[in-house]
Formats: sequence, structure tokens, C-alpha cells
Amino acid sequence: MVFLEFEKPLESLYEQLEKIKQVGKEGDVDVSEMTRELENKIKNKRKEIYSNLTGWQKVQLSRHPERPYTLYYIEQMCRKFVELHGDRYYADDKAIVGGLGSLDGQTVVILGHQKGVNTKMRQYRNFGMANPEGYRKALRLMKLAERFGYPVVCLIDTPGAFPGLEAEERGQAEAIARNLFEMAQLKVPVVCAVIGEGASGGAIGIGLGDRVYMLENTWYSVISPESCSSILWRSWDYKEQAAEALKLTADHMHEFGIIDGIIKEPLGGAHSAPEEMAKLLKRQIKKAIAEVQDMTPEDRIDARINKYSQIGVYERVATEDAK
Repeated sequence: MVFLEFEKPLESLYEQLEKIKQVGKEGDVDVSEMTRELENKIKNKRKEIYSNLTGWQKVQLSRHPERPYTLYYIEQMCRKFVELHGDRYYADDKAIVGGLGSLDGQTVVILGHQKGVNTKMRQYRNFGMANPEGYRKALRLMKLAERFGYPVVCLIDTPGAFPGLEAEERGQAEAIARNLFEMAQLKVPVVCAVIGEGASGGAIGIGLGDRVYMLENTWYSVISPESCSSILWRSWDYKEQAAEALKLTADHMHEFGIIDGIIKEPLGGAHSAPEEMAKLLKRQIKKAIAEVQDMTPEDRIDARINKYSQIGVYERVATEDAK
């Protein structure tokens, strides 16, 4: 098990539990009572730790190396899945995966960022940072869904769009802007969920939908806490203060009206019970699709555009001339 810094008290308890089980196994001793006591301690300590997480701690959880990624959720949620590749312009971006899936008998186009489960795969997937061809591939799949009347499901988990020179040369900003323009007008239901990191345009590039959700221990912001800290304080040492100031948690996003709901995670985070998390995510996605599927395409598009038009707060300030 991998323990984050704020989970260190749990690590020592798990070590004790493992030692007791080993003693019982090697010495043929009944340690069931001691095991139960320690398991109860672990459960109570876990509740204590996770009942009041800070913004930075939730950022750490969203990046947990054992946290499930898009392909895991697709495998768990879809009985059948056929991956489709390429943007038909340049290449196949491995940082975004997508294709046709069967969600309890309903065909959907499901796509999302994929970070990779180990060092080699993370390099192969470019750590979930998509190039322009990734967003163009996503748009191609969405247009395919529109042609055949399939709902679109987008799973968001990226530290941002790839910032390399070659990505800019191939039109990174235009590709993301084009996706936003086209997603606003898709005639089929679009459901989005932030399953990990939701950073900057890399996230919003596949994040405009009729319903947008966030898992409980995820974040959504125009910039990461580290980058914000380096800009404002010229150092990464203030990332915790930056995380609080950015108000990037699911609770904040729901309060601001940017997302439509929060999907609770199992105690300890999505990585502690990935199968259960997949079931919870699937249930919410199916519910969201059902809510908007019976609307006419025109009504759905109008509601989607109105939803985004109403995000944000402004205050009219009287000028001296107006007075």
C-alpha cells in the first residue's frame, strides 16, 4: 500500500496489523481479538483523517499512484468496449482514449484522459497530457456519437494539456477552443466527470456537458497549486496556501455552480475500493443520461448553453458620471 504524508498514522497501524497476523500464522496463535481491535482502530483513524481534508490533501489524493484511471473505469462499467484510434489529421494521441462501449445495454461513446499505471506506461501516455491530436480525436468520436445518436461520456483526469513547442505548432489552443464550440452544440447527451485532476484547458477540452460531476477527492482549476505558488510566491513552498486560495475542491465547484453534483468516494479514496467506486460512477452516469435523453436536441442545446451562460457572478459598479 502507498501512504500519503497525511496518512502516516495509518501506515504504522497497518504495519502493526501485518506483524500480528504474521505472528499468528508462524506461531499458530489465536490473534483474532488483537486483529479486530487494530482493525477498529484503523477504521476510526481513517474516519478521523478523511472527515476534514484540506484542499491540498485532496489534490494529493487525486494524484494517488493507485487511483483508478479512465481505462479501469471503462473496463468495469462497460460490458463491451471497442477502442477507436487517431484524429484523421496527424496521429493517435495515447493520452486520450475513447471508443464505443455498452453501458448495461445502452451504447455510448466513452472517452477520457489516461495517465498510465506505471512509469513506462506513464511515459507512453505522456502522463495524461494530451496534444492537439488528442482533442481532435475526442471531437471525432463525439461527432461519431452524434451521427448515430449515442450519448457521450467524458472522464477527466489530466495535469493539463501538453505545453510543448510541437503542441503549440500544431494548434493546441485552437483544438481545445474548437472542442468547446462543438460540444456546446452536440445534439446528443453529454455527461462529464472529473475522476482525478482537472487542470486548465486540458480538462475543459473534453469537459463541457449537460451534466458535469466531480468525484469527492478531485480538483478542478485553471492552474495547479504548485504553478500558482511559483507565480505568486516565486516558490513551490506555498502550494498548500495556493490550494486553499484557489478554492478548487468539488465542494467549492458545486457551491459556485460550475458542476452539477459530487460523487462520493469510498472511505479512504477511490483507490481504496476501486470496484465500488466504478459502480458509484456508473450509477451516476446512467442517471444523468436518463435525465437529459428525453429532451429534444434543440431543448438540450439551449439548456446546455444557458447553463454555462449563468456560471459566474458579477457586480455592476456605478461610475462617477453615472452618479
